[in-house]
Parts: sequence; structure tokens; C-alpha cells
Amino acid sequence: MTGQPDPVDEFTAHRALLFSIAYEILGSVTDAEDVLQDSYLRWRSVEHTSVENTRAYLAQIVTRQALGVLRSAVRRRERYVGPWLPEPLVTDAADDAPDGIDHVLTGEAVTTAMLLVLEALTPTQRAVFVLREVFGFDYAEIAAAVGKSEAAVRQLNQRARNSVRARRHTAVATPDEARPVAEQFMTAAATGDVQGLMDLLAPDVVFLADSGGVVNAVRRPVVGPDKVARLLLGLLAKGARMGELDVRIGAYNGMHSAVVRIDGELDQVTSFEIRGGVVTAIYCVRNPEKLTAVKV
Repeated sequence: MTGQPDPVDEFTAHRALLFSIAYEILGSVTDAEDVLQDSYLRWRSVEHTSVENTRAYLAQIVTRQALGVLRSAVRRRERYVGPWLPEPLVTDAADDAPDGIDHVLTGEAVTTAMLLVLEALTPTQRAVFVLREVFGFDYAEIAAAVGKSEAAVRQLNQRARNSVRARRHTAVATPDEARPVAEQFMTAAATGDVQGLMDLLAPDVVFLADSGGVVNAVRRPVVGPDKVARLLLGLLAKGARMGELDVRIGAYNGMHSAVVRIDGELDQVTSFEIRGGVVTAIYCVRNPEKLTAVKV
């Protein structure tokens, strides 16, 4: 007689997918890990012999847990100090992810640009869009996960797709595609070349800094090549006065990124959104609570 599959092994086999679902819904590494812990406990209490599709059932548990967390997070983000950005998620295959973090996210879906677009959706729309458009679950599976009819789920997904399409522009360059522009940009910044920086910035470039009010950072978006270029040079000069700068290049959220340390202490992860050969957005995460999963 063959034994039943081990629930622990089944959960582990799907863990990367489950983390990815939670992160896409929440935009937070920390919250995604918490959701996985709670989901695992719920999975252990299930009568596993009644589960026909383990992958779909686990996704259902994680989605419901993530939706509960997201609804609370939406209220907290309304009181957030300054711009809110997702927690940086390492996507460089050549880099070792922190212990316990494994995921299947690649391409446009994981970019900060896309995660910010998803912030405009309702929690249920976001969950439906993520499950359908990112991970390819069928409508029946999604309906079970969000507690809606299949017809309602189809409508929710269509509205979400229309909203995303209206806000999404051309695709963000991959880290490899972005590297030449990013390297030119960082050279110009290091040498204080204002014009060189401006030449690589899109006319509507935006700089967003997430400090959560915990550390110093600009609390409003900075828009335009001249303002962004001068801000960056000022920040570099200020950082150099604070101590020894160590800048390492990696890929976070599918974008060319700089991990900055000052006197050995992690200070920020700054990612460059590059489209059409120019920098269209710069995302600087300085909130220490959002850097705990970044490899030091």
C-alpha cells in the first residue's frame, strides 16, 4: 500500500510559487513570508486526502491570507509618510538570495513599475489579476481562492486588465538591456557630469524615495531631468560626507540596481527603470524595515 504524500514535502515543493503569489499581491517580502508561515499552519490542519489539486489548494490558502493582510495594509499606506515603494526583491540569478527566500518571479510582473500599477487596483482585483495574468490559474481555481463566482472573476480580471493597460507604458528594459545606460548614468553621476546625467534622463523622469519617515529622504516625487540630476549629485555628495561609500550592482525587481552601504551599513537600494534607452524612473528604498531581506 502506497503512503500519502508528506504535507511538509508538498508545501516545500510549491513554496517558491506560493511566496511569489503573496509578494505580487502584497509588494512586501516580510509580509509574504508571514503569509507563508500562516498558510503552512493552515495547510497542516487540512484533511489532505480530500485535496484533488494541491497546487491550486495551496494557492487558495495563500491568496486568502494575503488578501486579509493587504486590506489592512491599504489602510496603513494611507497614513504612510512619503512615497510608498515595494520591498526590494533580489532577481539576479547570479546572486544568492537570502536564506528562506525563493521565488519564480521574472520579467515585467516583478518590476517596481508594475507593482505600483497594481496598487491602483482593489485588493480582490489585484489578487485575480495576479493569479490569472501572472501565474495562469484558471477561472474556477481563482473563483475558489477569492470567494467569487467564475463570472464575477472574469469581470474583475477584465477591469483589472483595462486599468493596468491604461497605466502601463512600454516594457521596462531587462537588467542586461539596461546595463549600458545604467553604467553611463552612474559614471556621469560619479564624475559630477550634470549634462551627462540629463542626457540619459527621460523628459518626465521621476525620482521616488521611500523612507517611511524613519530616515531622511525627499518626501515628494521629484520630476524632470534638471531637478533629478541635481538631486542625485547632491545626495552623492552628502553620502560621501557621511562615510565611506560602497556601491554594489545587482538586480532587484527585475531592474538594474545599486546597493549602497555607508561605512559598511546598508543604506539603500536604488533601482533604475529604463525604457527606450533612457532612465524613466529612479526608485530609492531607504526605509530600514524594507531592507531586512537584502543581502549584506
